[in-house]
Amino acid sequence: MLVVDDLSKQFGSLKACDKIALDILSGEIHALLGENGAGKSTLVKMLYGVLDPGDGAIFWQGRPVSIENPKAARELGIGMVFQHFSLFESLTVAENIALALDHAGSLDEVATSARDLSRSYGLPLDPDMHIADLSVGERQRVEIVRTLLQDPKLIILDEPTSVLTPQESEGLFETLEKLRSEGRAILYISHRLEEVRRICDRATVLRNGRVTGTCDPRAETAVSLARMMVGSDVKPVSAAAIHGGGEIRIELDALSLPARSPFAVSLKDVSLVVHAGDILGIAGVAGNGQNELFDVLSGEVRARVPQSVRLFGHNVGRTGISGRRLIGAAFVPEERNGHGAVGDLHLSQNLVLSRHRSDSKALLAWGPIKRIRGPVAKAMSRAVMEAMDVRAPNDDPLANALSGGNLQKFIVGRELDRQPQVLVVNQPTWGVDAGAASRIRQALIDLAAQGSAVIVISQDLDEIFEIASRVAVLSHGRLSRDEAIADMTRERIGLMMGGLFDAPGAHHAGEGLSDAH
Repeated sequence: MLVVDDLSKQFGSLKACDKIALDILSGEIHALLGENGAGKSTLVKMLYGVLDPGDGAIFWQGRPVSIENPKAARELGIGMVFQHFSLFESLTVAENIALALDHAGSLDEVATSARDLSRSYGLPLDPDMHIADLSVGERQRVEIVRTLLQDPKLIILDEPTSVLTPQESEGLFETLEKLRSEGRAILYISHRLEEVRRICDRATVLRNGRVTGTCDPRAETAVSLARMMVGSDVKPVSAAAIHGGGEIRIELDALSLPARSPFAVSLKDVSLVVHAGDILGIAGVAGNGQNELFDVLSGEVRARVPQSVRLFGHNVGRTGISGRRLIGAAFVPEERNGHGAVGDLHLSQNLVLSRHRSDSKALLAWGPIKRIRGPVAKAMSRAVMEAMDVRAPNDDPLANALSGGNLQKFIVGRELDRQPQVLVVNQPTWGVDAGAASRIRQALIDLAAQGSAVIVISQDLDEIFEIASRVAVLSHGRLSRDEAIADMTRERIGLMMGGLFDAPGAHHAGEGLSDAH
């Protein structure tokens, strides 16, 4: 169906794609694997007309084509579902679908077509619902149905299960198998190697912009696939050193917070306790209050009652983020670009932004005018880069010069370098490759093993089971009682993530919560 021949793309001195050769067959699910910065995004953007190839050729059904823009890609029969959704929350499902169709009929016709198609592919949708009222899994159905209404022969899926519960992922896999049986081709990008092994027929692996191999993932292990991606063995994560049970470091006491916007989530009577040496994993589907919980833990949003948030026994509900950092807390937000780092500033300057209060004696020279000690900031930044294996074009690059995974390693490392006694991190390995994820997860475990209290807010159940000592589930702004990770299963957590706090074995965690669902 599609052949890529010596496709290349260069940005300045960086060769993002270097003579890539790839073929995709009708009726196959083809995985595209690689580390962050390997060239996957650049490649699929060229296939979908977002970027112009520098060199090489693309053949569609045997003939050479020039894909000038996404509209041209859709007309050929190429559709794409991006990792980050492009939906207007204030519009209905039908309105969002109509906006993306090149030849849409009336809104009623679009709604009827969407309803019929969604039923036939096991992706039930109500075209009259507003996007703001849908779960993340339902929003992804909208994206997929919108793409399928364009009748694509090739569908590109970028990290499609990253925001889904296990049950929703199973439903997606059934849909993909139906699409494959119809002769459609699927190019599947994922860092979740076990699901690649399960559903993909072939895999092409990229490293440093080059194809390093093609394989049958069903004949490989997750370990061997990771080795092909990074060029060496990925060190397994070990949580054996976590003991927990120390003094209480983090407390939320019946915290409630109204939604800050029509599309935000209100927190309702949230309580938790985290001890020194523990990692509390907070599971949940995106959009259930994770960002709101992080903001109130970090102090970016103040609680209404000072004692509803306590760190080290201090009432800090009305204390800002700098005040919380000064007593030994650190925070890593979900969004690395713009929130965790400023793209147009150097890494050393980004370090100063987050640590100018907690490390003022080292970073600032005092006098008539307060000055930043640039060499000190650069030395601290280089130490973080070395400790976290941050790969960069020079020793103090701009933040936006790094791949997503390398920037994430720097942001996490910048906070770990302080050896905080409390760390709250939101989606620590979002969109990063296996090697970077392993390094970040081990660093969090090592911090807890040294006696720090850690909260990890994550949509990745594999991550929670790998590193957490205890787990709670956030759904519709309410938090279940935390339990030992050894007493939980993925299926049970998945049901609770979907709002079933009274799932078998979980009735005590969701007592009194049925009115929220």
